[in-house]
Amino acid sequence: MQTANEQAIRQVVQEVLAQLASRGGNLSSARVPDSNWGVFDTVDEAVTAAQAGFEQLRKASLEDRRTAIDIVKRICDSQAEELGRLEFEETKIGRLEHKIAKLQAIKTVPGVEALRTEAVSGSNGLTVTEYAPFGVIGAITPVTHSLPTLAGNFVNMVAAGNTIVCNPHPSGAKIACEGVRRFNKAIYDATGLQNLVTIIGKPTIESAQ
Repeated sequence: MQTANEQAIRQVVQEVLAQLASRGGNLSSARVPDSNWGVFDTVDEAVTAAQAGFEQLRKASLEDRRTAIDIVKRICDSQAEELGRLEFEETKIGRLEHKIAKLQAIKTVPGVEALRTEAVSGSNGLTVTEYAPFGVIGAITPVTHSLPTLAGNFVNMVAAGNTIVCNPHPSGAKIACEGVRRFNKAIYDATGLQNLVTIIGKPTIESAQ
């Protein structure tokens, strides 16, 4: 016969396992997040991690997608001055105020609210169209607005259920990698999802091909 304490412990364990399952995670992945937070040396490593991230994301809820997107928007907006200055100092292109404004503009980029289910009915029946994700999408970001472009791509692509592998311009790689680290760590802390965006730490022409 189980005691009240045993029953309570069993219930807590079941609830934790259910939460992990709803996030598309498992016990091993939940315990050991990637210490590089999405920054990889090779394309193969970045793609493999992004594919694993996609497998998690496809099992996660729409609310988890919304949370991840909100986190990226919040980081870009609240840390715009710091991140904008880092990008300006690295790329030495454009004007600092424009770098900051581009990051703050992420607030206007549509996320999951842009997803629409289409339905058509008639004498021949009913057709419902819901769009499915592609999976892992490759993105190349410019030197002009490295992190704002990456962040905007994140919002659009993750909203649709995809993950991203980014090959940044070499002259804007440091700020892009810094953004990816911040995004992935905050998203993991909030949802348990990992590597929704990955990036090549030292990009080359070959890594972009």
